[in-house]
Amino acid sequence: MEPTPRWLTPEERRAWLAYVEFSTHLADHLNRQLRRDAGMTHTDYVLLAILSESPDRKLTMSELAERLRITRSRLTHAVTRLQESGYVDREDCPHNRRTQLAVLTPDGMRLLEQVAPGHVEAVRQAVFDALTPDQVTQLAEIGEAVNTALHRIDADSDHDRTLPWRRR
Repeated sequence: MEPTPRWLTPEERRAWLAYVEFSTHLADHLNRQLRRDAGMTHTDYVLLAILSESPDRKLTMSELAERLRITRSRLTHAVTRLQESGYVDREDCPHNRRTQLAVLTPDGMRLLEQVAPGHVEAVRQAVFDALTPDQVTQLAEIGEAVNTALHRIDADSDHDRTLPWRRR
C-alpha cells in the first residue's frame, strides 16, 4: 500500500507558487540585466564571482560544477566560452594530473568589478527594496533553512550519479 501524499496546505501552496513565480521572474530579470550590460548570463556572472572569492581565484572544475549545481558538460562549455573571451584560464592541478583548475584571469576580475555595481543594483531593486528589514532577516533565515535541508538530502544521495554536477 502506497503512503498517502502529504499535500500542501492552502498557505503552503500559496507560498510555493509565489516562490516558483518570483524565482523564475527574478532569474529572467537578472539574466536580462547581465546580457544587456555585460553580454553574459547570470550563470557566467556567478561562475566568475565564485572564482573571485576562491583561494588564488581558482577551483577544480568538479568543485565549480558542484557550487554552480550544473553538469560538468555545461560547465565545460561555459568555461570554454569565458576562456575564449580571456576571463578564465585552465590549469592542470599540481596534485592530480587528471584534474583541471578554472582560474579567474585579471581581465575576468576587471569585468566582474565593472559589472558588479549594476548587478547589485538590479538585485536591490528587485528584491531588497521591496522588503522590510525584518523580511530581509526572514528571507535569510528561510534560505539558510532550505539550504540546510537540501545539503542533508544531497548528503543522503552522496553516491547518486543523477545529481547534475556528477553527470558528464
